[in-house]
Amino acid sequence: MPYRVDIRDAHDHALDRLIDLGALDVERVSDRGVAAVMPDSVTAAQIALALGVEDVSVSPADGRDADSVWILSPRPVRAGRVLIVPARANAEAGALRLIDSPAFGTGLHPTTALCLDALDEALENADLEAVLDVGTGSGVLALAALRLGAPRAMGVDVDAEALRVAGENARLNGFSDRLQLALGGPDATENTYPLVLANILAAPLVDIAPVLVRRVAHHGHLVLSGIPVSVEDEVGRVYRDSGMHLVDVRSRAGWVAIVLRASW
Repeated sequence: MPYRVDIRDAHDHALDRLIDLGALDVERVSDRGVAAVMPDSVTAAQIALALGVEDVSVSPADGRDADSVWILSPRPVRAGRVLIVPARANAEAGALRLIDSPAFGTGLHPTTALCLDALDEALENADLEAVLDVGTGSGVLALAALRLGAPRAMGVDVDAEALRVAGENARLNGFSDRLQLALGGPDATENTYPLVLANILAAPLVDIAPVLVRRVAHHGHLVLSGIPVSVEDEVGRVYRDSGMHLVDVRSRAGWVAIVLRASW
């Protein structure tokens, strides 16, 4: 499990040394102070030796996106036309603000970035009256759709706490009246949507395929993410067997997003 280190009096090259040791994130916290998130394969003693210091403070690190992203603090991230910033950050008008929470969807994970790119392209090329976000987490994809001009969005999730966070993020961005939230999976709604997004694990994607494809409107599009490269063919085949046509496959850092179109 990654952990945090704080070095109170660090020399000018400390950041570079920590990166060389495999730091997952580093930042200056004062004129001389440095903090880093380190992999557990590197010991505090190794850090002290490499930096030539005696005082290395060790504490737990905070994992985000289901402990798949390790950062010291939330930071801005851009995907396509969407700029995501921490809730309290000073940012340009139109930025999407998210509270720091355990809910998946900081914008930092490759699977989220892949979905945001596909969403951006879809909304740039067509007027879509509504978007469905399955496994909404923080609500980042549904809220990004609204920020990019979709009139309405619906987010569903099996985690009630995630829905609470998504609702708070909707209020923070002034989208409460345009985002509908429901507890459950794609069967939580009977409506169909011209664009459906599902950024969840590969195994659930396979399990929910029959009901998920029924949520896609006439000639609508479905974006699947959360898929490791190693199981891309398996997941894609299930949806093609369900009548979807493959449009595109995008990859980043060992993950893929599959874009499909309804044949009906």
